[in-house]
Amino acid sequence: MRKLALVVALATGAVFAPAAVASPTMRMTIVHFVQGCHVWGDAIGSPTTPTRTITVKAGTKLQIRINCPMSFVFSQVSGPKLQLGDPRTYGGTVRTIVFRRAGVYRLEAKNVESSEQQGLQTLGPDNTLVLTVRVR
Repeated sequence: MRKLALVVALATGAVFAPAAVASPTMRMTIVHFVQGCHVWGDAIGSPTTPTRTITVKAGTKLQIRINCPMSFVFSQVSGPKLQLGDPRTYGGTVRTIVFRRAGVYRLEAKNVESSEQQGLQTLGPDNTLVLTVRVR
């Protein structure tokens, strides 16, 4: 009977421990868009808007894939200090940002190359992408 209780306790711990340790991951994209050159996209690359607000739990990892041929420079405008590393992210790569503490964060992503330099047709000036992240 003791062995059975031990096995059940170990199995229960093995099932719930990874969920307690793992942090959630949210995925977004930056996509080319004719009006304003680029916008935020959802996880599968469907375009949304150049300004976006999301709400996540503390500990969430945000992965941003650049689905646009341009490079972008990320900067933090407000909120608790984040570890952004190299501010430049290149087309086809992914930037991961971890939001460890509760607060309201504001990030900007500006393209390094213009749409003309990349040979992309756009209407109007290139957007500066703004992302507001509410961490609870």
